[in-house]
Amino acid sequence: MNQSVAHGPDDRDDTAGVGAVDTVLLDVDGTLIDSTYFHALAWMRAFATHDLTPDWWRVHRTVGMGGDLLVGEVCGDEVEHELGDDLRAAWSDCYRRLLGEVRAFDGAVELIEDLRSAGLGVALASSGAAEFTDAALQILGLSADTFVAVTSAEDVDHAKPEPDILDTALARAGGERAVVIGDTVWDVESAKRLGVPCLAVRSGGFGEAELIDAGAVRVVDDVGALAREGWRP
Repeated sequence: MNQSVAHGPDDRDDTAGVGAVDTVLLDVDGTLIDSTYFHALAWMRAFATHDLTPDWWRVHRTVGMGGDLLVGEVCGDEVEHELGDDLRAAWSDCYRRLLGEVRAFDGAVELIEDLRSAGLGVALASSGAAEFTDAALQILGLSADTFVAVTSAEDVDHAKPEPDILDTALARAGGERAVVIGDTVWDVESAKRLGVPCLAVRSGGFGEAELIDAGAVRVVDDVGALAREGWRP
């Protein structure tokens, strides 16, 4: 079984005062719901509509960055320029058809309830479309009122790894000191750019070493582990 992994003390100097955290910014896909590989499948099917055949691993590695960046990252700027909007529309259609198979991770709701019971503001900070954030809430069996803020791609000009989503969520939450919980290096990088610590989960398919190298202050298997072991770095 994987053990929680954390930086050494020298690597965590920038998180001093984490005990004063008042807000937790939660990623959604791959963190709270087991959707990462469904997103990858939807993208592969979208690419296939234009006879594009990128490698699966390359598509998976980009899930979690904004869709406005993903096409160019996977297939190059020329494909983005010529087909980007069409591919994103095809992806939305494909993912919509897969939503019925997506489930919440064990411990996701428990973690959210624990954080709220501790008096923390809990915000959803997703780079996904609002439609799919709403779908995630249904999968979790929660309402938007559970959270002090809910953000989506439509709320910002630049998606992860830029910090805009996190910054907007924190501002709407009215918080001052935040910690991020996410599953990708894009989440970690986004948190780093905002200047807040990120706890990482492996449930999106990224490995411990690369999440730590990206700057995560702690890595566990999934949100269930955080619910059992506690969320603090």
